[in-house]
Amino acid sequence: MRAARRGSARRVVVMAAIASLGAGLLAGCADDGNDEDSSSSGDSSGKTTITLGLFGTMGFKEAGLYDEYEKLNPDINIEENVTERNENYYPALVNHLTTNSGLQDVQAIEVGNIAEVVATQADKFEDMSKAAGVQKGNWLDWKWQQATTKDGATIGLGTDIGPMAICYRKDLFEKAGLPTDREEVSKLWAGDWNKFIEAGEKYKKGAGKDTYFMDSPGGLINAILSSENEKFYDASGKVIYKTNPAVKDAFDLTAEAAKKGLVQSQTQFQPAWDQTISNSLFATVACPPWMLGTIKAKSQPESAGKWDVAQAPKAGNWGGTFLGVPKGGKHVKEAQKLVTWLTAPEQQAKLFSKMGSFPSAPAAYKLPQVTGGKNDMTGDAPIGELFAKAAEQIPTQVIGPKDQIVQQGLTDNGVILVTQGKSAKDAWENAVKTIDNNLEK
Repeated sequence: MRAARRGSARRVVVMAAIASLGAGLLAGCADDGNDEDSSSSGDSSGKTTITLGLFGTMGFKEAGLYDEYEKLNPDINIEENVTERNENYYPALVNHLTTNSGLQDVQAIEVGNIAEVVATQADKFEDMSKAAGVQKGNWLDWKWQQATTKDGATIGLGTDIGPMAICYRKDLFEKAGLPTDREEVSKLWAGDWNKFIEAGEKYKKGAGKDTYFMDSPGGLINAILSSENEKFYDASGKVIYKTNPAVKDAFDLTAEAAKKGLVQSQTQFQPAWDQTISNSLFATVACPPWMLGTIKAKSQPESAGKWDVAQAPKAGNWGGTFLGVPKGGKHVKEAQKLVTWLTAPEQQAKLFSKMGSFPSAPAAYKLPQVTGGKNDMTGDAPIGELFAKAAEQIPTQVIGPKDQIVQQGLTDNGVILVTQGKSAKDAWENAVKTIDNNLEK
């Protein structure tokens, strides 16, 4: 879902701005819900009410999936209880799991939290690998594995993922003398993030000082690190961010881009950053499918069709969620059946067609809702096919329980300081000090 700020706020707020494909954007954020007191067992008609605890706008209701399921199962009523920010939702979820009270029948788990939940709360969830109708092969291997314990229990089924691409402004590229065809643009930096920076230098030389090549240092370092197999933890669970050369290389390359004036001095998903989208002040942004929703929500109408999608230098993932069924819920079997249906390839494809959430089920990539996917901001670009290609190349990445703390430190307390005049060395030392202090809490 996104790079972290204040826990995982930034990741979730932008996931709540999911793109609709076609006519309009259906990406409003829900208000914080009263998720602690809604676990009703039925209504006056005698139906069984299944409750879901969610964060942001996951899109099931907006895409009509609840209505469809209720028609298929007339004895079921579905209620979702939404907390806008995961930074508020997740601590409450941990508390409910710890006390075994206040749990919904279904609970969403953000990818940035899945490793911690698997390691510390797995015994509180049903093993969805044993639920009727669940087939492991329906999901990307790495997505399935993220929610699976060492003993083989799978505590949640994957919904969306965030295959990484680079969204770029064709008009700004043309003005800077760079190619605008997406295949030619992809070739500029194929296989190497250093080539991406070289393309940025060419852009700056041709475009002048009115715009920046990329939106933010945080966006760049997150994109680079998202394409690595290991970043902050190794497979044994050891924190390695200070000794992993991939992390330092990503930091140094981002600092270089900042020093050369290729990235704005902005923190993603903040009001000032929003304004740079509205004013067309940058030419590229690291772009999972959900980022198109943010672009549309913040852009002026005349920007529609001026964006396109190129392959990232290396495939990576930015985002994703799981649905788990707590053992302490009131309607475990009914909840397992609902989760199995909501995460099936057919429903994931429908969700993409309506809301832009990219499926974690490869079988969905061949369905017409995905193959024919379009977006207002990117015109006729076959975004379903483009993101499917990226998804199939995503590496299996080790996710640690405190990834978000490390990511935030590297961005908000690290690389952005280079845009403000600090040296890369000083910025790194400040980031490390902040991260280590926060990891000890």
